Amino acid sequence: MIAHLINTDAGNRGSGKLYLDFRRKNFNFLHNSAKLFLDNYGKVLVITGFPIPPANVPETDGPPGALAISRAVTELGGSAEILTQKEVVRAMAPLGRTFSLSFTERPDVSNYELVVFVETPGRARDGNHYSMSGLKIEGETFDWVAENAKDYGVPTIGIGDGGNEIGMGKILDLVVRHIPHGEKIASTVETDELVLSAVSNWGAYGLVAQASVEFGKNLLSGWDEALVVGLLAENGLIDGVSKRREASVDGIPVDVHVALVELLKKIVDNRLD
Repeated sequence: MIAHLINTDAGNRGSGKLYLDFRRKNFNFLHNSAKLFLDNYGKVLVITGFPIPPANVPETDGPPGALAISRAVTELGGSAEILTQKEVVRAMAPLGRTFSLSFTERPDVSNYELVVFVETPGRARDGNHYSMSGLKIEGETFDWVAENAKDYGVPTIGIGDGGNEIGMGKILDLVVRHIPHGEKIASTVETDELVLSAVSNWGAYGLVAQASVEFGKNLLSGWDEALVVGLLAENGLIDGVSKRREASVDGIPVDVHVALVELLKKIVDNRLD
Protein backbone atom coordinates (compact mmCIF):
# COMPACT_ATOMS: atom_id res chain seq x y z
CA MET A 1 0.00 0.00 0.00
CA ILE A 2 2.68 2.52 1.01
CA ALA A 3 4.90 1.61 -1.94
CA HIS A 4 2.03 2.06 -4.39
CA LEU A 5 0.97 5.34 -2.80
CA ILE A 6 4.38 7.01 -3.04
CA ASN A 7 4.56 5.99 -6.69
CA THR A 8 1.29 7.67 -7.67
CA ASP A 9 2.13 9.63 -10.84
CA ALA A 10 0.32 12.81 -9.78
CA GLY A 11 2.60 14.93 -11.96
CA ASN A 12 1.87 12.85 -15.07
CA ARG A 13 5.59 12.28 -15.68
CA GLY A 14 5.19 8.74 -16.98
CA SER A 15 6.97 7.06 -14.07
CA GLY A 16 4.47 4.21 -13.78
CA LYS A 17 6.21 1.79 -16.14
CA LEU A 18 9.53 2.28 -14.37
CA TYR A 19 7.91 1.57 -11.01
CA LEU A 20 6.04 -1.53 -12.14
CA ASP A 21 9.12 -3.00 -13.79
CA PHE A 22 11.22 -2.19 -10.70
CA ARG A 23 8.61 -3.65 -8.32
CA ARG A 24 8.44 -6.95 -10.19
CA LYS A 25 12.10 -7.56 -9.41
CA ASN A 26 12.22 -5.76 -6.06
CA PHE A 27 8.85 -6.43 -4.44
CA ASN A 28 10.09 -5.82 -0.88
CA PHE A 29 12.18 -2.73 -1.66
CA LEU A 30 10.46 -0.56 0.95
CA HIS A 31 10.61 -3.18 3.70
CA ASN A 32 14.27 -3.86 2.92
CA SER A 33 15.11 -0.15 3.04
CA ALA A 34 13.18 0.35 6.29
CA LYS A 35 14.98 -2.60 7.87
CA LEU A 36 18.37 -1.20 6.85
CA PHE A 37 17.33 2.16 8.31
CA LEU A 38 16.12 0.70 11.60
CA ASP A 39 19.23 -1.45 11.96
CA ASN A 40 21.60 1.51 11.52
CA TYR A 41 19.99 4.73 12.81
CA GLY A 42 22.58 5.46 15.52
CA LYS A 43 24.50 8.00 13.43
CA VAL A 44 23.16 8.84 9.97
CA LEU A 45 24.45 11.09 7.20
CA VAL A 46 21.59 12.45 5.09
CA ILE A 47 22.48 13.96 1.72
CA THR A 48 20.20 16.07 -0.46
CA GLY A 49 20.15 18.94 -2.95
CA PHE A 50 19.51 18.89 -6.69
CA PRO A 51 20.63 22.01 -8.63
CA ILE A 52 18.29 22.77 -11.53
CA PRO A 53 19.98 24.11 -14.69
CA PRO A 54 20.49 26.53 -16.27
CA ALA A 55 20.67 28.68 -13.10
CA ASN A 56 21.61 25.62 -10.97
CA VAL A 57 19.37 26.71 -8.09
CA PRO A 58 18.45 23.73 -5.87
CA GLU A 59 14.87 22.49 -5.95
CA THR A 60 12.17 21.86 -3.36
CA ASP A 61 12.21 18.10 -3.96
CA GLY A 62 14.71 16.44 -1.66
CA PRO A 63 15.30 18.81 1.27
CA PRO A 64 11.87 18.20 2.88
CA GLY A 65 12.42 14.46 2.63
CA ALA A 66 15.89 14.81 4.12
CA LEU A 67 14.42 16.77 7.03
CA ALA A 68 11.77 14.10 7.60
CA ILE A 69 14.41 11.37 7.72
CA SER A 70 16.63 13.40 10.06
CA ARG A 71 13.64 14.03 12.30
CA ALA A 72 12.81 10.32 12.36
CA VAL A 73 16.39 9.46 13.32
CA THR A 74 16.17 11.88 16.24
CA GLU A 75 12.79 10.44 17.30
CA LEU A 76 14.37 6.99 17.36
CA GLY A 77 17.19 8.23 19.59
CA GLY A 78 19.92 8.48 16.96
CA SER A 79 21.74 11.47 15.52
CA ALA A 80 21.66 12.80 11.96
CA GLU A 81 23.80 15.24 10.01
CA ILE A 82 22.88 16.82 6.68
CA LEU A 83 25.25 17.35 3.77
CA THR A 84 23.94 19.63 1.03
CA GLN A 85 24.70 22.69 -1.09
CA LYS A 86 25.17 26.05 0.65
CA GLU A 87 21.96 27.39 -0.92
CA VAL A 88 19.98 24.59 0.72
CA VAL A 89 21.64 25.20 4.09
CA ARG A 90 20.52 28.85 3.90
CA ALA A 91 17.00 27.85 2.89
CA MET A 92 16.75 25.38 5.78
CA ALA A 93 18.02 27.87 8.37
CA PRO A 94 14.57 29.25 9.35
CA LEU A 95 13.47 25.69 10.10
CA GLY A 96 16.09 25.48 12.83
CA ARG A 97 13.39 26.59 15.27
CA THR A 98 11.32 23.53 14.37
CA PHE A 99 14.05 20.93 13.82
CA SER A 100 17.31 20.25 15.58
CA LEU A 101 19.44 20.67 12.47
CA SER A 102 23.08 19.67 12.22
CA PHE A 103 25.03 20.27 9.00
CA THR A 104 28.41 19.02 7.84
CA GLU A 105 30.59 20.17 4.93
CA ARG A 106 33.22 17.46 4.45
CA PRO A 107 32.25 14.45 6.54
CA ASP A 108 34.42 11.47 7.35
CA VAL A 109 32.05 8.85 5.96
CA SER A 110 33.62 6.08 8.05
CA ASN A 111 32.14 7.71 11.17
CA TYR A 112 28.53 6.97 10.17
CA GLU A 113 26.38 3.86 10.49
CA LEU A 114 24.24 4.72 7.46
CA VAL A 115 24.13 7.18 4.55
CA VAL A 116 20.82 8.18 2.95
CA PHE A 117 20.71 10.08 -0.35
CA VAL A 118 17.47 11.97 -1.06
CA GLU A 119 17.16 13.42 -4.59
CA THR A 120 20.73 14.37 -5.40
CA PRO A 121 22.40 13.98 -8.81
CA GLY A 122 24.30 10.82 -9.69
CA ARG A 123 27.07 10.68 -12.27
CA ALA A 124 26.00 9.53 -15.75
CA ARG A 125 28.02 7.21 -17.98
CA ASP A 126 29.92 10.11 -19.55
CA GLY A 127 30.98 11.44 -16.14
CA ASN A 128 28.59 14.40 -16.12
CA HIS A 129 25.39 15.03 -14.15
CA TYR A 130 22.14 15.83 -15.92
CA SER A 131 18.66 17.15 -15.27
CA MET A 132 15.59 15.20 -16.43
CA SER A 133 15.58 17.26 -19.63
CA GLY A 134 19.22 16.39 -20.33
CA LEU A 135 20.78 19.70 -19.32
CA LYS A 136 24.21 19.54 -17.69
CA ILE A 137 24.32 20.31 -13.96
CA GLU A 138 27.13 22.55 -12.69
CA GLY A 139 26.34 22.62 -8.96
CA GLU A 140 27.97 20.65 -6.14
CA THR A 141 27.45 16.87 -6.28
CA PHE A 142 28.13 14.05 -3.83
CA ASP A 143 29.07 10.88 -5.72
CA TRP A 144 32.26 10.74 -3.66
CA VAL A 145 30.24 10.00 -0.53
CA ALA A 146 28.67 6.91 -2.11
CA GLU A 147 32.12 5.77 -3.22
CA ASN A 148 33.60 6.32 0.25
CA ALA A 149 30.70 4.52 1.89
CA LYS A 150 31.27 1.50 -0.33
CA ASP A 151 34.98 1.52 0.49
CA TYR A 152 34.30 1.70 4.24
CA GLY A 153 31.43 -0.78 4.22
CA VAL A 154 28.89 1.82 5.38
CA PRO A 155 25.40 0.84 4.19
CA THR A 156 23.55 3.23 1.87
CA ILE A 157 19.98 3.99 0.81
CA GLY A 158 19.16 6.01 -2.31
CA ILE A 159 15.84 7.77 -2.88
CA GLY A 160 14.97 9.03 -6.36
CA ASP A 161 12.24 9.53 -8.92
CA GLY A 162 13.78 10.31 -12.30
CA GLY A 163 16.66 7.91 -12.85
CA ASN A 164 19.37 10.57 -12.62
CA GLU A 165 19.90 10.43 -8.86
CA ILE A 166 22.43 8.67 -6.65
CA GLY A 167 21.09 5.17 -6.08
CA MET A 168 19.48 4.78 -9.49
CA GLY A 169 22.59 3.07 -10.83
CA LYS A 170 21.09 0.00 -9.17
CA ILE A 171 18.46 -0.11 -11.95
CA LEU A 172 20.35 1.62 -14.78
CA ASP A 173 18.93 -0.76 -17.38
CA LEU A 174 15.35 0.07 -16.39
CA VAL A 175 16.05 3.81 -16.46
CA VAL A 176 17.48 3.56 -19.97
CA ARG A 177 14.43 1.55 -21.03
CA HIS A 178 11.67 3.69 -19.53
CA ILE A 179 12.88 7.26 -18.92
CA PRO A 180 13.11 9.91 -21.68
CA HIS A 181 16.79 10.77 -22.32
CA GLY A 182 17.60 7.76 -20.12
CA GLU A 183 20.58 6.73 -22.22
CA LYS A 184 22.15 10.13 -21.47
CA ILE A 185 20.98 11.04 -17.97
CA ALA A 186 20.86 7.68 -16.17
CA SER A 187 22.87 7.63 -12.96
CA THR A 188 25.55 4.97 -12.68
CA VAL A 189 25.92 5.46 -8.91
CA GLU A 190 24.48 2.59 -6.88
CA THR A 191 23.36 2.27 -3.27
CA ASP A 192 22.72 -0.87 -1.23
CA GLU A 193 18.97 -0.22 -1.18
CA LEU A 194 16.82 1.96 -3.43
CA VAL A 195 13.48 3.64 -2.71
CA LEU A 196 11.77 4.53 -5.98
CA SER A 197 8.93 7.05 -5.89
CA ALA A 198 7.02 9.46 -8.11
CA VAL A 199 8.42 12.38 -6.07
CA SER A 200 11.58 11.88 -4.04
CA ASN A 201 10.12 13.59 -0.98
CA TRP A 202 7.37 11.00 -1.10
CA GLY A 203 9.98 8.26 -1.15
CA ALA A 204 11.50 9.68 2.03
CA TYR A 205 8.08 9.94 3.68
CA GLY A 206 7.30 6.40 2.55
CA LEU A 207 10.53 5.14 4.09
CA VAL A 208 9.68 6.88 7.37
CA ALA A 209 6.13 5.50 7.25
CA GLN A 210 7.32 1.93 6.63
CA ALA A 211 9.90 2.27 9.40
CA SER A 212 7.11 3.56 11.65
CA VAL A 213 5.01 0.46 11.03
CA GLU A 214 7.93 -1.86 11.66
CA PHE A 215 9.21 0.01 14.74
CA GLY A 216 5.78 0.56 16.27
CA LYS A 217 5.73 4.37 16.45
CA ASN A 218 4.38 6.94 13.99
CA LEU A 219 7.53 8.88 13.08
CA LEU A 220 5.55 11.12 10.69
CA SER A 221 3.28 12.40 13.44
CA GLY A 222 3.32 16.20 13.59
CA TRP A 223 4.99 16.62 10.19
CA ASP A 224 3.79 19.91 8.61
CA GLU A 225 4.33 19.62 4.86
CA ALA A 226 2.91 23.03 3.97
CA LEU A 227 5.15 24.79 6.50
CA VAL A 228 8.31 23.03 5.35
CA VAL A 229 7.79 23.45 1.60
CA GLY A 230 6.58 27.03 2.03
CA LEU A 231 9.59 28.14 4.07
CA LEU A 232 12.08 26.46 1.74
CA ALA A 233 10.53 28.22 -1.25
CA GLU A 234 10.43 31.56 0.56
CA ASN A 235 14.13 31.19 1.27
CA GLY A 236 15.36 30.49 -2.22
CA LEU A 237 14.56 26.96 -3.42
CA ILE A 238 12.60 26.50 -6.65
CA ASP A 239 10.11 24.03 -8.06
CA GLY A 240 12.20 21.74 -10.26
CA VAL A 241 9.55 21.67 -13.01
CA SER A 242 8.28 25.27 -13.11
CA LYS A 243 11.71 26.66 -12.08
CA ARG A 244 9.92 29.26 -9.97
CA ARG A 245 10.14 30.06 -6.26
CA GLU A 246 6.73 28.76 -5.22
CA ALA A 247 5.25 26.41 -2.64
CA SER A 248 5.10 23.40 -4.93
CA VAL A 249 7.26 20.38 -5.72
CA ASP A 250 7.85 18.85 -9.16
CA GLY A 251 5.03 20.94 -10.61
CA ILE A 252 2.51 19.56 -8.10
CA PRO A 253 0.69 22.04 -5.78
CA VAL A 254 1.53 21.80 -2.11
CA ASP A 255 -2.00 20.74 -1.13
CA VAL A 256 -1.48 17.46 -3.01
CA HIS A 257 1.71 16.81 -1.04
CA VAL A 258 -0.08 17.66 2.20
CA ALA A 259 -2.86 15.19 1.34
CA LEU A 260 -0.37 12.42 0.62
CA VAL A 261 1.48 12.96 3.89
CA GLU A 262 -1.77 12.97 5.85
CA LEU A 263 -2.83 9.72 4.18
CA LEU A 264 0.52 8.14 5.06
CA LYS A 265 0.04 9.21 8.68
CA LYS A 266 -3.42 7.61 8.76
CA ILE A 267 -2.14 4.40 7.16
CA VAL A 268 0.54 4.14 9.84
CA ASP A 269 -1.93 4.88 12.64
CA ASN A 270 -4.30 2.25 11.28
CA ARG A 271 -1.52 -0.35 11.12
CA LEU A 272 -0.44 0.45 14.67
CA ASP A 273 -3.93 0.31 16.21
